[in-house]
Amino acid sequence: MSLPVKTLVQAAANSGLRAVSVRHSSQAPKVALLGAAGGIGQPLGLLLKQDPLVAHLALYDVVNTPGVAADLSHIDSNAKVTAHTGPKELYAAVENADVIVIPAGVPRKPGMTRDDLFNTNAGIVRDLAAVIAKASPKALIAIITNPVNSTVPIASEVLKKAGVYDPKRVFGVTTLDVVRSQAFVAELKGHDASKTVVPVVGGHAGITIIPLLSQVTPSTKFSEEEIAKLTPRIQDAGTEVVNAKAGAGSATLSMALAGARFANALVRGIKGQKNVQCAYVASDAVKGVEYFSTPVELGPNGVEKILGVGKVSAFEQKLIDASVPELNKNIAKGVAFVKGN
Repeated sequence: MSLPVKTLVQAAANSGLRAVSVRHSSQAPKVALLGAAGGIGQPLGLLLKQDPLVAHLALYDVVNTPGVAADLSHIDSNAKVTAHTGPKELYAAVENADVIVIPAGVPRKPGMTRDDLFNTNAGIVRDLAAVIAKASPKALIAIITNPVNSTVPIASEVLKKAGVYDPKRVFGVTTLDVVRSQAFVAELKGHDASKTVVPVVGGHAGITIIPLLSQVTPSTKFSEEEIAKLTPRIQDAGTEVVNAKAGAGSATLSMALAGARFANALVRGIKGQKNVQCAYVASDAVKGVEYFSTPVELGPNGVEKILGVGKVSAFEQKLIDASVPELNKNIAKGVAFVKGN
């Protein structure tokens, strides 16, 4: 079904890190950030510390966590900051967490694809998920670690093995694709970027990233030439940043903003303010594939409704069809990793 324009506009308006009206809740949300000392983790921690809905920010990394925590704790916001370093302190970091955000892993360098990161990052996500399964099985888990198309199935398989898997509570964060699409469309068309909404479906790598330019809000006309240029730019935007940084890293600042925005949306959902975001989740929205990103309604239990891809153009449908075999390959790789390890 198609998303109402009003719903999408409201989702965009509420998606920033600003104080929002929520129903009173006695719950004081704890957010655990795993990979807090890294290139994404530090700016993401900064944004989460400023989020008025976060009561406790638990920072975890294998090194340097105390320094990051001390730095953030000097910021005059109400979130309590705790530092947890190394595997022995991971359990305490995630115990009783409401939301767990995982940017932990190695970044891409020039010439690397997200799949090149697989072996290192797959092991990291597997090991983190195993502890989460014991310490905080009811947490909402937001996975940033690439390749997201595979790491989400990895986490899911670990949780299944532990008997605590809930498909409504495991998310691949694709918000950066949405943020980029909105920035690029606003720039191209002269829109107010803060009021531009572009749903992005599929996955989070290459041809699996599918911006639905036919569903842009405010209603926007694109020529075939504009679509032909804009779509691959959105799909390859991560590589654009990797190349521009010339070996100094990948997208960290924009990814931190996207991760904080999605974490804020999860917390708002927990506190009773349902909202719509795009996310890569276990889904039956598209036939023939187990995980797919579409707009979803978030609420107290995580995914409350999967809203599907809506009405798409013939061009977009071809992209969706082409993404399915690629996603299945990525998903199978993640599942095989857990079963083989």
